[in-house]
Amino acid sequence: MFFVDTIEVPGLGNRGYLAGGTRTAVAVDPPRDIDRVIAAAARRGVRIAYVAETHVHNDYVTGGLELARLTGASYLVPADARVSFHRVPVRDGDLTAVDEDSGLVLRALSTPGHTPHHTAYVLEEDGTAVAVFTGGSLLIGTVGRPDLVEPRLTEQLARAQHASAHRLAGELPDEAAVLPTHGFGSFCSSSQQEGDSTTIGKEKTSNEALTAPDADTFVAGLLAGLDDVPAYYAHMGPLNAAGPAPLDLTPPAVADPDEIAARLAAGEWVVDLRNRVAFASGHVAGSYNVEAEGQLATYLAWLIPWGKPVTLLAGTPAQLADAQRELARVGIDRPA
Repeated sequence: MFFVDTIEVPGLGNRGYLAGGTRTAVAVDPPRDIDRVIAAAARRGVRIAYVAETHVHNDYVTGGLELARLTGASYLVPADARVSFHRVPVRDGDLTAVDEDSGLVLRALSTPGHTPHHTAYVLEEDGTAVAVFTGGSLLIGTVGRPDLVEPRLTEQLARAQHASAHRLAGELPDEAAVLPTHGFGSFCSSSQQEGDSTTIGKEKTSNEALTAPDADTFVAGLLAGLDDVPAYYAHMGPLNAAGPAPLDLTPPAVADPDEIAARLAAGEWVVDLRNRVAFASGHVAGSYNVEAEGQLATYLAWLIPWGKPVTLLAGTPAQLADAQRELARVGIDRPA
């Protein structure tokens, strides 16, 4: 028997996964706040023996390195990814025994397109493919965008996405569950599609990469539909390649009115997290309103000059804590 638990990151439109058997498990593309992954493993009564990255992420700070350090897990990262930390380099066809008692094996499948080194992981039970963690390759109805690495590589990567989608569809059974990291509102998706779950068989009939008449038609449509890239994406890849620092979610200091005034005078950002109606009825002059509900991290990180200090004004301590956690996922650490 095996299980797959989904670690939702709705503010970023992403998912991570914990999959395993009776004793051990693998965490795939974990978010930076790894306490949620550790709690999921505790509920299952399993040890996290492996952490796997499908690629060096361009839209959020990974928790993979720290999760591997804390749990003693082997850290699986595509071999061609240029990173500055120790990891287990993964190549096409590599097999990892996730839980021997349950007959669970993870098989690496090279699927370039979202990045040149992108790798999917097929979860096999007693030799049968039951699920595939597709990261930013095959998504629900679409694929991950190919323009986040280097503009000169975009068309080449778009063609690679087409080939990778067809490889997944050709090598895996129709019943295999498709478990992508992106595509639930993420700007890493090349287009936004409806749906919460899917299989290889369903994607064969509905995914634009698999239903286009040929690669040229698919690539032309994919490139024509690409939207703007959030500005902070430029910083996520380098942070992940260097190895993110451990997460610190201890509450920030409480600022008094004079401190807030001084920060505003210095040109720092003071961000009011309350809803727009509350903000409209009264707020600190000079502050910005970015509502905590919704895609706070995406839009605040997109707008604020990178590295500028930020002060958060919240309606409740819980709202502040939630916002701090969400912002840390995109590298905005320790609000003033």
